[in-house]
Amino acid sequence: MNGRLALLESVEAGIAESEVLRLALLHAVAELGGLAGAVHLRGPMSALRLVASMGVPPCVARSWEIIDQEGTEAPALAVRRGRQAWAPTHSFDGDTQFVQWPDTGLAAVPLLGADRPRGALTVVTQGAQPTSEQWEFMCAVAAWAQERTRVASPPAGRLREEPRGSISGALRAVQVGTWDWNMRTGELLWDEAAMIVYGATPDSFVPRVESWMKIVHPDDLPSVLAAVEKAIRDETVFEAEYRVRRPDGRYGWTQTRARLVLDEDGEPYRMIGRAWESNESPAARNALSRVLRHMRDGFLALDHDWKIVFTNLEAERTLGYQDEELFGRVLWELPPIQHVRGLEAGCRKAAAEGTPAEFDVEGAAGRFFHLRMVPVPDGITIYATDVTRQRNEEAARVAAQQAAAERARRTTELTAALAKATTSQDVIDAVAQRVLPAFAGDSLLVQIVEDGRLHTIGARGVPKGLLGSVDGRALVERDPMSEAVATGNPVFVNSIQEYRARYPQVADLAQATGMNAAVYLPLTASGHTFGVCVITFDSPDATLSSDESTLLTAISALVAHALERARLYEAEHTRSHELQRSLLPKDLPQLAECTTAARYLPTGQGMEVGGDWYDVIPLSAGRVAFVIGDVMGHGLSEAATMGRLRTAVRTLADLELPPDEIMSHLNDAIGELGEDSYATCLYALYDSTDGRCSIVSAGHPPPALVRPDGSVHFLDTVSDPPLGAADPPFRTTELTIPEESLLVLYTDGLVESSVRPIDRGLAELARLLGTTSKRDLDSLSDHLVAGLLPSDQATADDSALLIARVHALAADRIASWSLPSEPQAAGQARGYVRRQLADWELEELTVTTELLASELVGNVVRYAKGPMRLRLLRGKELICEVSDGSLTMPRIRHASETDEGGRGLQLVAALSQRWGTRYTVAGKWIWTAQPLASSAAADVVEFDADSVPLL
Repeated sequence: MNGRLALLESVEAGIAESEVLRLALLHAVAELGGLAGAVHLRGPMSALRLVASMGVPPCVARSWEIIDQEGTEAPALAVRRGRQAWAPTHSFDGDTQFVQWPDTGLAAVPLLGADRPRGALTVVTQGAQPTSEQWEFMCAVAAWAQERTRVASPPAGRLREEPRGSISGALRAVQVGTWDWNMRTGELLWDEAAMIVYGATPDSFVPRVESWMKIVHPDDLPSVLAAVEKAIRDETVFEAEYRVRRPDGRYGWTQTRARLVLDEDGEPYRMIGRAWESNESPAARNALSRVLRHMRDGFLALDHDWKIVFTNLEAERTLGYQDEELFGRVLWELPPIQHVRGLEAGCRKAAAEGTPAEFDVEGAAGRFFHLRMVPVPDGITIYATDVTRQRNEEAARVAAQQAAAERARRTTELTAALAKATTSQDVIDAVAQRVLPAFAGDSLLVQIVEDGRLHTIGARGVPKGLLGSVDGRALVERDPMSEAVATGNPVFVNSIQEYRARYPQVADLAQATGMNAAVYLPLTASGHTFGVCVITFDSPDATLSSDESTLLTAISALVAHALERARLYEAEHTRSHELQRSLLPKDLPQLAECTTAARYLPTGQGMEVGGDWYDVIPLSAGRVAFVIGDVMGHGLSEAATMGRLRTAVRTLADLELPPDEIMSHLNDAIGELGEDSYATCLYALYDSTDGRCSIVSAGHPPPALVRPDGSVHFLDTVSDPPLGAADPPFRTTELTIPEESLLVLYTDGLVESSVRPIDRGLAELARLLGTTSKRDLDSLSDHLVAGLLPSDQATADDSALLIARVHALAADRIASWSLPSEPQAAGQARGYVRRQLADWELEELTVTTELLASELVGNVVRYAKGPMRLRLLRGKELICEVSDGSLTMPRIRHASETDEGGRGLQLVAALSQRWGTRYTVAGKWIWTAQPLASSAAADVVEFDADSVPLL
């Protein structure tokens, strides 16, 4: 042990620091019988940098290159604690950088500096930690290395102070790379030039100070780190020359110079510097100085007092002074510089922040310069590039781009507007709103060719007195509109004088419009020209550039296609809605049982028709059916399905079937159309004789009931699934409706949309009904539609609305009697009829009605069963009906001459205007209808049957 120390003491003074550290490591590993060893020195932040190693494989050396000073490794512990540290390798956690070797440990002692440990010497030991003698030897070796590095010469770094105001830094800044190191966060930023100097690429560079430490040559790193510590400690300029590793593995010399930036408390927190390659010879550097002096860009170097210490020839020419006149003067005090705004503020900001800055300024005589200011330790450098030509070219290029962008924007906006246009008027509006303002046009006229004549379909800004004279004009020669249509090419007239010369026959008409210039654009689509679009300009100075003329020609093609599409849409739209109207009731029937009003609103989107429908069906015996439905989907197929359903409902209702059976038959009809056919439907059967209403719903919204007192509520009906998805039988809701109540039926399009849920729509419907129920039904219908479907909001679904005000039959217009199931019942029936018709002053109908009643009663006695009842109803017609307890269908048959019966129903059919049968839960009613001679008998009255005496 003593021999090794003596050997170390014999080493001559002045050897390089890297050699001192390698000798210390060699003897430490040999004395402890270790496997390997390493020396780490403290770097910036909390990093320890590997500067020497022995016996460490390359893969392990890479993982040891940088150690966190705050970590748990033995070198970090030794530096942090300032004393020896040892730990077995298996004691480190999974994040350690050290490779795990079985049965080994790390023994480390600190390498002391002036006021704190500056690194650590580490030996990989075998087995247990070192003995006290071995620890003593390692500490002695560390002390020897400390002493020798204090006097060792730094071969890599050459530290020197340059006199303030020297231009050497400015000369080097021409090819300098700048860097910015945040000493508190460890972030290290390099600009592109620094990347080149240090041989790094943006994709491989990690902006940390450790990245710089890894590329510095190990032999140069100790002296460089010592220079960094000295600069921080003494708050002086840091300067060093050292080798860095290039991407190809070779080393090259670089120089760096930096200054400190202090925080508000006067503590160093940033170091800003520059770096450049130093491989060139003095001759090369002198050549660089000459290049700088004669380069095309202006160059100035300022000291810390903003005085000029160096200028090149271009800067002197720009400022208008010689070198000796500029030296020592403050830059912004020069007359040519005083009007340059932002220069002084930019320079001061760049110097204060220690970062390069760039901006453009305007000089004399309309010249523009691009300035780049680079802070250097002894001042600031300014590079001035004359960019007047580039600026003008850029301005012209930008203006051209803006003009092109504006034209593209106009075309895009017009294209979007035309794509949304569905009618000819929409197309005219789009052109008037986007083309006229863009080209400063004053009027617009669009005409279509039909039967050899031009017909106006839209105009803006054209005097009304002239519209009549231009509408319906025949296509003639020597006319600009006819020429545009005939040739398919646009016609440009630049002045009224040119107009008179080219088209003398219509010059007076053109002059009457007040125009000076005009453009006649043919409307061509699908291979033929079908119209012309005219834009006029009143200003005498109105001219169109070639680009504008080209753009207008392109626009005319867009307008033509949009207009052709709109006209086709309008034609299809008209045909579709004619079909829709033909499938809906043309007029609602005028009935004594109710007063009705209805509205149908097609969808506001597209031209497809919908499947919403409604109907009012008068039935026998003072009854009326209200029907509303909605076939799911839009299109001609759905409209046809709606027509089928409406026809089917009317047919089934005329057969006097109960509401649930009618709905079952409709469900079968929908099912035959396919699996994708569905419809909702609501059928309400109202009986004016007793106010009863039977409602069957197949997936339809519930009807609203408005009572005479104005209260509104939605009927609690039983709703089955929609037609096409239901499984009969359907359920019926029975209720009594007060006289003069409103029954409001509607489809979901009236109360539901993408922005309004159905519960909100129903609440709004109830509110509107509650405040306006006293209006006449047409006014009420319009009010509901305006409130629920505002005209300024497009709708995605069609809507139907049916409102009925129900009336009851008065008691003195109804007579009813019970009859025995015996042959004499016919005679009793004739007596009841004779007396009742006498009371109603309808004696002229007595004989016919007696025969009808006698035949109906006799038919029941012979073929059906009791109980039996006779009823007379007086309304617009006289109803005579007989009920029984049988479900047997009465049928007319042709009796032979020898048959005793079979002629009763033939007689009934002959004597009555119409007759029929309707079924009830307990049986059926057979009824006949006779017209009344007097129109005054339109009211319906109900009688007390018990007050009529029997025959």
